[in-house]
Amino acid sequence: MHNSQKVSGRLLELKTTLDAGLLHRNNLLNTIGAQFEQWDVLVRKEKSIHHTLNMLSLDVTKKCLVAEGWSPVFATKQIQEALQRAALDSNSQVNAIFQVLQTRELPPTYFRTNKFTSSFQGIIDSYGVAKYQEANPTVYTVVTFPFLFAVMFGDWGHGICLLLAALYFIIREKKLSSQKLDDITEMTFGGRYVILLMAIFSIYTGFIYNEFFSVPFAIFAPSAYDCRDLSCRDATTVGLIKVRDTYPFGVDPVWHGTRSELPFLNSLKMKMSILLGVAQMNLGIVMSYFNAIFFRNSVNVWFQFIPQMIFLNSLFGYLSLLIIVKWATGSQADLYHILIYMFLSPTDDLGENQLFAGQKNLQLVLLLLAVISVPWMLLPKPFILKKQHEARHGVESYAPLQSTDESLQVESNHDSHGHEEFEFSEVFVHQLIHTIEFVLGAVSNTASYLRLWALSLAHSELSSVFYEKVLMMAWGYNNVIILIVGLIVFIFATVGVLLVMETLSAFLHALRLHWVEFQNKFYEGDGYKFHPFSFSWLDDEE
Repeated sequence: MHNSQKVSGRLLELKTTLDAGLLHRNNLLNTIGAQFEQWDVLVRKEKSIHHTLNMLSLDVTKKCLVAEGWSPVFATKQIQEALQRAALDSNSQVNAIFQVLQTRELPPTYFRTNKFTSSFQGIIDSYGVAKYQEANPTVYTVVTFPFLFAVMFGDWGHGICLLLAALYFIIREKKLSSQKLDDITEMTFGGRYVILLMAIFSIYTGFIYNEFFSVPFAIFAPSAYDCRDLSCRDATTVGLIKVRDTYPFGVDPVWHGTRSELPFLNSLKMKMSILLGVAQMNLGIVMSYFNAIFFRNSVNVWFQFIPQMIFLNSLFGYLSLLIIVKWATGSQADLYHILIYMFLSPTDDLGENQLFAGQKNLQLVLLLLAVISVPWMLLPKPFILKKQHEARHGVESYAPLQSTDESLQVESNHDSHGHEEFEFSEVFVHQLIHTIEFVLGAVSNTASYLRLWALSLAHSELSSVFYEKVLMMAWGYNNVIILIVGLIVFIFATVGVLLVMETLSAFLHALRLHWVEFQNKFYEGDGYKFHPFSFSWLDDEE
């Protein structure tokens, strides 16, 4: 009995000790828990500072540390002020010395963006970061990207739905930016200003196509046409007669639902796609001119920019001119027949396909220019680069080069280091590939812009199928339940297919037109981004 009391007392003693220990541990953990996150962030900051300080090197005298790094020119004053502030705060006897170093190394690329332009810059950077001081396509992409999207997504009803979605993200910007969002929402939130512009442009093109969920409205004026008799009521344009002035803005509402609608809109959208494509490709080639001028590369101006402009415009610039002349004169000429026979039999008479006087002679001149521009692109450049290389190395054997711009005179893969062998065959093959790519690309890239017409047609047809075969059919039953079911199906089909899938599809096609058709004319995108040291990175990586 005495032993069992002893054991019980010992157990009670141990239990009291354990309880006291657990209580103390809980109190301690609660105290630490409140401050753990702050401590964790502080330790991470300390570690990141030490990691950066480890990159510094000791001076020859072993008395001071030397750091080399890139900084934007506009930030020089801020850096000097920060260094002075640091010296004061640490009661240092010696001030930090800030000095600009001369280097032959290619600097990183840094574009100052705001919350509006950063998502557009992100679209371009996904393709490749611009080389230092190379022309930045984002400046044009801010307008051309949402516009080309809207050409494929022209419906002002769907545009308003997109606009409301974009405005929701913009109005709740502060709240959403501080929250942890799922991947899809975060992606949509990041591109809210892109979506905003896409929606605004879609409303504009929707007014041009005169489509509101595929229904036409006579918003700007009554239709220019009226029925001559009852024969035109059965959805044909036979019997329509023009009674008023032409509809002032966009497509006349009377065309919708007629037999002539598809041939008319197809012809309009197809020709419009070619005009937009040729204009954007010309912009791309003009950008290559400004790049060449900036980098003082006269070889690229004379043997790349000029022949490329001549080749593209003597064929597809001419086609664009024919389209405009045909629209202006109302001619019935077959433009594609003209363009094909311009190659196959250039000396034949045009007959009823003649749009203006002297057309045949102009075609012969343009064809000749296009043929001349191919060897002009291909042959002189490699020989001139070889000559430049020899001249430079002739000087180099007597005296070191004074120019700091040497690496910019010749393309980077053509002996930018000054001492490498000049491989003429390699340069020639590179130029041959470049020329073939441009010549074939001129044809395939122009054809590629026809996706604007194809996607616009698909969007319009899908929209009208959902309206007529779902909503109108349900309305025709005169039954409330069927109407409600029809309305629900219509809403889900519109949101799921037209507002989500079609938006994504048109977005990707607009992306392709910028990355491939526009940027391949001038954008090398082989630079690297400027990444300043920042504590905001600590969340992403160690």
